[in-house]
Amino acid sequence: MTLRRRDVLSGMAGACALPFTGAAVAAQTAPSASSFTFGKAGGGSLPLQAYRGRPVLIVNTATNCGFAGQFASLEQLWQRYRARGLMLIAVPSNDFGGQEPLEGAAIAEAARQSHGATYAFAEKSVVRGAEAHPFYRWAAAQKPGETPRWNFHKYLVGRSGELLGGYSSLTDPIGPQLVRAIGQELQAG
Repeated sequence: MTLRRRDVLSGMAGACALPFTGAAVAAQTAPSASSFTFGKAGGGSLPLQAYRGRPVLIVNTATNCGFAGQFASLEQLWQRYRARGLMLIAVPSNDFGGQEPLEGAAIAEAARQSHGATYAFAEKSVVRGAEAHPFYRWAAAQKPGETPRWNFHKYLVGRSGELLGGYSSLTDPIGPQLVRAIGQELQAG
């Protein structure tokens, strides 16, 4: 049996399309963010289902990062909007530059002492790649162009559990872009 070039190229194109198609189907049929739970720093859990009906800002953090000043900005955002329903969860990660040497509750305590952070802290998690926490794998499928590229990447989850958007490390937590998005979601309810 001889293979024609056209048949080979057609087969290769089909094979290349399979992972893309599979990822697209997975992203369309994925559960909402409310389906995920983070372990809580120091014990317990942070089930996102508990915050359904409220916008949730999820931020991967690292205490030794050059962006660590954002812990204080995140606290300002938290103080400003928590009474209106915003939930804020810091997800410590050592994925970028090995900048989170601490473990467990020590991470939240360091952020509290250095930057006044009083919002919720999840346990240290992987936020990129195949070993990432399931929420981060889901978010990457939902918004492939908006995945964490460094510490202090922010994901905004809407009231009904949909992923509204991702914001880079360079996005100021109290800057107009993120504040406007949070404000719109708070008014939607």
